[in-house]
Amino acid sequence: MPFKKVVILPGNGSGDVERSNWYGWARKQINKIPDVTCILKNMPDPVTARECVWLPFMEELGCDENTLLIGHSSGAAAAMRYAETHQVFGIILVGAYMSDLGDSNERASGYFSRPWDWSSIQSNAGPLVQFGSSDDPFLPWEEQQEVADRLQTDLRQYSDRGHFQNTTFPELLAAVTKLKTAA
Repeated sequence: MPFKKVVILPGNGSGDVERSNWYGWARKQINKIPDVTCILKNMPDPVTARECVWLPFMEELGCDENTLLIGHSSGAAAAMRYAETHQVFGIILVGAYMSDLGDSNERASGYFSRPWDWSSIQSNAGPLVQFGSSDDPFLPWEEQQEVADRLQTDLRQYSDRGHFQNTTFPELLAAVTKLKTAA
């Protein structure tokens, strides 16, 4: 059954997500796809992005088996943790990582306080697409590659996109469109 909803989960520190990075642009473009609603909300606890706050908020947004999650950075961590215990249509990860990278704010988020349940994420999410760039100034390529290996994602590797903070992201729109038509 095709997805009916897309929820964009931003990276931490985004503030007004509608004006941050490619998020608002993507919401507008995805909402043009027939029979799809794209949700983009300012997240509670936007700086630390604590798991104990974000995952219940995702439940309030109605993330379910008819939802495609798009998670960027901290949003990618939230999407993966959510799929450990919730069925979703699929996940598109942008700038995904699996450790706190030695950063105290990342450690405080709670996402990295225990081992990942990779098999549950795989079984609870359909398609897993991942965008990563080897020149990301925040995430070592090894971390991004390990997420891809553990989840067996459809990895789209770049060498010139940094942390995917541009104002548009046509490749993301193409991936969403392809998933919609393939479903």
